[in-house]
Amino acid sequence: MKIAVDAMGGDFAPGEVVKGAVAAAKEYDVEVALVGPSLLVKQELAKWDTDGARIEIIDTPEYLVEGEHPAYALRQKRNASVAVATRMVKEGKAAAAVSAGPTGGVVASALSFLGTIEGVARPVVGGNFLGFAPKTLVMDLGGNVDCRPEQFLDFAIVGTVYARKFLGIENPTVAILSIGAEEGKGNELARASYPLFQKSGLNFIGNVEGYDIPFGKANVIICDGFVGNIMIKFCEALGKVTAGWLENKLKGKLSEAEIKKITGELVLNTNFADARGGGPLLAVDGISCVAHGRCKAEEITRVIGQAKLAVEGDLVGTLKTELAAARKRLAISSA
Repeated sequence: MKIAVDAMGGDFAPGEVVKGAVAAAKEYDVEVALVGPSLLVKQELAKWDTDGARIEIIDTPEYLVEGEHPAYALRQKRNASVAVATRMVKEGKAAAAVSAGPTGGVVASALSFLGTIEGVARPVVGGNFLGFAPKTLVMDLGGNVDCRPEQFLDFAIVGTVYARKFLGIENPTVAILSIGAEEGKGNELARASYPLFQKSGLNFIGNVEGYDIPFGKANVIICDGFVGNIMIKFCEALGKVTAGWLENKLKGKLSEAEIKKITGELVLNTNFADARGGGPLLAVDGISCVAHGRCKAEEITRVIGQAKLAVEGDLVGTLKTELAAARKRLAISSA
């Protein structure tokens, strides 16, 4: 299996990306195609033992930088590293693409070269983000900042399919994230989406508040990417700050090893996405994985592992089949 990795994506590229890719090639027995300026990539590869690692370099001098408008930047940089990596999937030269570059650029590349599964307008960034609630998915976590009610319904169907097939939840509960549990609470998007969800045939339980998320009140929680991205980053930072506070409080009362175990578990449970490194964009007609921009080598390794799992588990084929069945059920229930 060959996985194309955007060597220039992320805050610590290309150094940490190359380091993580070398480790992934060995650990997961995959071939890695590092896409980026060959001179820079070779300089980083020279720092690591690549014996037993199948590494290929795909030379391209262009890459996206944080702050560029993704659609405009990709028009100007048609051979940007994230675009070339994604195009390799489209052309059958790689089984999956991985990038820690700007999320907008990863999404735009996926839309341009792979498209979405029939019936879904936009890729979805979502999944588990709290270890305290391992059976709760949130859709969207940053890929779609401005949404319409119909997109919310798409997110809910994708999340329901994902929860059923990959979390083993037979009849996942679905909720809209709002500022109150009562119908009619929330902004215009939440209020307009509510009646649509009621008619959807999904296991819709109404609105939930931010307070309900850590308690796992719903299996699939829907919000726009603006809210979702702020929420996930707040939780990650809060977990790390709390871990530091706990470490100071426990000094002298417990051993250093015990303190590290406690604070490590806390960080893991509030930084679930960090622990996995990232994951596949959902509803894309091909495997395109987005990683956190601040990923270090270990997280890059893990997200390459996530890409391999998505390929082996036929994520795209499963979602196509399940989404078609879900839409058929929705049509019957709405008739």
